[in-house]
Amino acid sequence: MEEVLNSIQIKKFIEEGFVRVDNAFPAELAAEVRSVLWKDMDADPGDPSTWTKPVIRLGMYSQPPFIQSANTPILYAAFDQLVGKDKWIPCRSMGTFPVRFPSAEDPGDTGWHVDAGFGDDPTNFLEWRVNWRSKNRGLLMLFLYSDIGEKDAPTRIKVGSHLDIARLLKPHSERGLSVMEMAAQFPSLPAREEITATGKAGTVYLCHPFLIHAAQPHGGKEPRFLAQPPLLLKKALMQESETVNFSPVEVAIQIGIGG
Repeated sequence: MEEVLNSIQIKKFIEEGFVRVDNAFPAELAAEVRSVLWKDMDADPGDPSTWTKPVIRLGMYSQPPFIQSANTPILYAAFDQLVGKDKWIPCRSMGTFPVRFPSAEDPGDTGWHVDAGFGDDPTNFLEWRVNWRSKNRGLLMLFLYSDIGEKDAPTRIKVGSHLDIARLLKPHSERGLSVMEMAAQFPSLPAREEITATGKAGTVYLCHPFLIHAAQPHGGKEPRFLAQPPLLLKKALMQESETVNFSPVEVAIQIGIGG
């Protein structure tokens, strides 16, 4: 398939850390996904009185509508452009789903963070780590399975923060830093503009794996459905043999560390 991202979008991805892809998958698939998720919740889509929690976390999903939405020709072409051909693994699970409901209650999970890529304890992701090669992770992806406006708990993004994280991680070599160790350094990082990941169902935000982001409370009227899977890597980034053929993800890391 021909390239789906133009040179301006690629440049903005490198500088800002994300690109928005509209109509990345059909809205009909999003509706099928929501139908599956509703069946797994003790809540009625037509009765807001049953929406008693600010967030409900559901398990891993690999049914056809989930996998089809993550494996469209448009997304494959964008993955090739951002990460490099033959360097990524097709998505076969959309991970856990935090379904957010309109609520005045604090959901308790709205802190700024960078998603980790490796660790020893699958029950304690706060101790998982990130290194400057972004071990295992090629992209952070935000799949919008419902229409998400400014009041519908859109993910918050610190524009350009991936450059700061690259610079923060480089001195720590292959071991990198844990999620908590990184978060402790956030107050010392440069101030960054904040935007929100809004859009219609079928929109996907393709983000640099180092991008700082956060959830927020839901102040709208309809439940919010969003998945946040990684695009996994076949091999580590920043290979010395490819110094003249860096992908946009790698170029951003080089800029961040001053290369």
